[in-house]
Amino acid sequence: MNKYELVYILKSNVEDEKRTQLLDKFRGIIEADGAIENVDEWGNRKLAYEINKVNEGYYTLVNFNAGADVPKELDRNLKIADEVIRHMIIKIEE
Repeated sequence: MNKYELVYILKSNVEDEKRTQLLDKFRGIIEADGAIENVDEWGNRKLAYEINKVNEGYYTLVNFNAGADVPKELDRNLKIADEVIRHMIIKIEE
């Protein structure tokens, strides 16, 4: 199992219920073949630069351990979610 860090930014106007559904969906993908260490919701922040005429986003950081297939599936799901502005998955070297 490898250690990974996921940061994703949602549109700031996404409702709390939808935000929770998305987190649960991503959590389910990770927990199918791994384990979540920490979920840290940073909340609404100003973006460093405008993305598709959007200046603010809701940031979430997830630290997890998983096999090599999990980040690929997670990346695929994050790309097709309309609410996600940007995301990044990083493998943490030890």
